[in-house]
Amino acid sequence: MTDIHPNQRVAMLADAQNLYHSAQSLYSRNIDYSALLSKGVSERELVRAIAYVIRADSPEEERFFEALQDIGFETKIKDIKTFGDGTKKADWDVGISLDAVTLANHVDVVVLCTGDGDFSRLCSHLRHEGVRVEVMAFGSSTADELVGAADSFLDLSEREETFLL
Repeated sequence: MTDIHPNQRVAMLADAQNLYHSAQSLYSRNIDYSALLSKGVSERELVRAIAYVIRADSPEEERFFEALQDIGFETKIKDIKTFGDGTKKADWDVGISLDAVTLANHVDVVVLCTGDGDFSRLCSHLRHEGVRVEVMAFGSSTADELVGAADSFLDLSEREETFLL
């Protein structure tokens, strides 16, 4: 495991849908993205912070997207898809993974803000490439394989007062 030091270049990739649904189902509250970014960077050099969001035509979502940008996140927005049978789907797994692999040559640390176990293979790849991987998510809704694949895991549930609004 790579030590943490102030000269590290950090990219934070936040899976907003995963964080939102976890915070809502566990606490009926929202994420404090400012606190998330501050703790994730931890006085290191921020190279990029990207929040991956879904546009679902909710009245308050544009304000949320703007708030993320004001905090310092670049937003990547995907429209929700509705299929013929009425089911809806939207996720950023491939987009997050591609950005992480692309950024790996430009950063020392990737902070993944998600509990999705699909990212465990990405963590292993990044670590193999010499990139430190830190995961920030809610412990009870985070896949064990993701925790095991990361260099460190910060359980947001242990600091509700910091990470929840």
